[in-house]
Amino acid sequence: MRSTTRYIALGFAGVMLAACGHKDKDAPLAFVPADTPYVVANLDIMDDATRGALLAQADAQLPSQLAQLDASAERLAKKDPDGARLLRALRTEFDGKTIETFAQGAGLNLKGYSAFYGLGLAPVLRFQLSDPGAFEGFVGRLETAYGKKLDVANVDKQSYRKYAFPASGTEVVLATVNKQAVAALLPANASPAMLRQALGLDRPQKSLQDDGRLATLAKAKGYQKWLVGELDLTRALPLAVSGKDPLVGAIQKAHAEAIAAKTGEPVATQLQTSPSCATDAARIAARVPAVSFGYTKLDAKHQDVRFDVALADDISKAFAGLKVELPGLGSAGAAPFDLSVALPVSNVRTFWLAQADAVAAKPFSCPSLTDLNDSFAKLGPAMQKAAIPPFGDMLGLRIVLDSLAPGKDAGLPTFTGRLVLGTSNPEGLLAMGQVMVPALAQLKPAHDGKPLPLPKEMVGMLGQPAWIAMGEKALALGVGAGEDARLSDTLKAPVGDAGQMGRMHISGAMYLSWLQLMEQKIDSLAAATATLSKSDEPSIDDSDRDDAADAAAELARSKAQFAAMKSQAERVDSIDAEMRVDTGGMVITSQTLLK
Repeated sequence: MRSTTRYIALGFAGVMLAACGHKDKDAPLAFVPADTPYVVANLDIMDDATRGALLAQADAQLPSQLAQLDASAERLAKKDPDGARLLRALRTEFDGKTIETFAQGAGLNLKGYSAFYGLGLAPVLRFQLSDPGAFEGFVGRLETAYGKKLDVANVDKQSYRKYAFPASGTEVVLATVNKQAVAALLPANASPAMLRQALGLDRPQKSLQDDGRLATLAKAKGYQKWLVGELDLTRALPLAVSGKDPLVGAIQKAHAEAIAAKTGEPVATQLQTSPSCATDAARIAARVPAVSFGYTKLDAKHQDVRFDVALADDISKAFAGLKVELPGLGSAGAAPFDLSVALPVSNVRTFWLAQADAVAAKPFSCPSLTDLNDSFAKLGPAMQKAAIPPFGDMLGLRIVLDSLAPGKDAGLPTFTGRLVLGTSNPEGLLAMGQVMVPALAQLKPAHDGKPLPLPKEMVGMLGQPAWIAMGEKALALGVGAGEDARLSDTLKAPVGDAGQMGRMHISGAMYLSWLQLMEQKIDSLAAATATLSKSDEPSIDDSDRDDAADAAAELARSKAQFAAMKSQAERVDSIDAEMRVDTGGMVITSQTLLK
């Protein structure tokens, strides 16, 4: 089912890139309850040039995506023939078509409005159609290929299709209402009131369009209005844990009935929920109240995204003003791969000890959450051990790669680059290394950043020359020809600004090299698996061969996925990402520059 959803999303992708900027009473947001726990929607219409550029990108990736679809269908064929037929039917819909022509044939409006949201926790997708008849024809073709017609039902004279999943107590509902398509996952035998609201026959007392929350969020965070999403954990977690959400309740009941059939344990007993669960869930949610995201820049050459994770005030204060003295954390890297991660162990230890003390003082009482009490109880001793040098002195880690190449005959890759270990006690870290590797004892670096060559026996292990250098609060290792000349400047690179927690830069060429390395490992595993599945050795029984065949199918799917990723990587010039904590919480940004 996940694979099916993934590829249907190809056709819906364009739909999610357009929306309305005025108060249309029939816009998707007009049907979204203001108290929805999650939503992804569009607040404005994308200009034709940007839409065309994005569709061109999607078309360039389409062949590899379809190859992945073929591999998934092949993998499903043995265990789920109906699902495999459905995937193949969907694959056929794309034959000889671009994303745009597929959307036209399926009746999807690429310039329409759309919203994905929760009716409680039940997911609902609502999008505008350019041709409802064409959409009905598209669904009919998929039904025919699937080999089963969806059941047809009515509520208040509105017809809809449904397909039940007895094992989970849920059903998919699909309908065309006016010129919009609605798809929802609801409890099996959902109440008429819930059906009417999901289909839009009954409007919410206050809608998200009336509320204006997404528009306010976009303005505050700098999100472009083409795509804005929010997950409100203060609403979602209590619904998930309290047992009051209809969808969660249906799933839990189906699970309880399955257990009752095996063990005889009464369903009612299994479904009992403590009143404290909602309170405990709200307590957890208050620590991370919400997550939101959106594009900050989107055009033919740029895809910039921002994620915001709201944090409780004490969490933000613990890190927002923290300046981690890791060289390189404070500036964008220029090497093909440059990753800096703040690991201020002393500060992290203090923070988590406070969290463990808080849970010990007021344990969780909800039965489904009591495991957290044990986890936090174990966290305290673990944090005490974290104080032991040299680990307790750690400030951060930086990895820089100047070159990366696959190894011969699937061997280890070769590389050149630098490793920086930020620490408040570089001498202690070196001393620990000298205890573990006696050959290092002859090295006596000063705090001047001057590189010293590693002993010959260690160079033999690495297969290439290497150097070590020390700064005031860092120890650096350079591996490969020419890296000695870079070590001194590496140790002088700007340290992190207040709240800076991570930074990454990767070139398109390096990104492609990483993917090729991973694909090489997949190829080696595929070759070994193929040999096992074809073996005539009497010691290998049929079940082992079946497992090997299943593994081969999974590897084929993975190869198709890598092909899709490589197709995308070939268009990437560079990717930059940054993570920081400010007074409002954690902010993660990424900037993708395309060729």
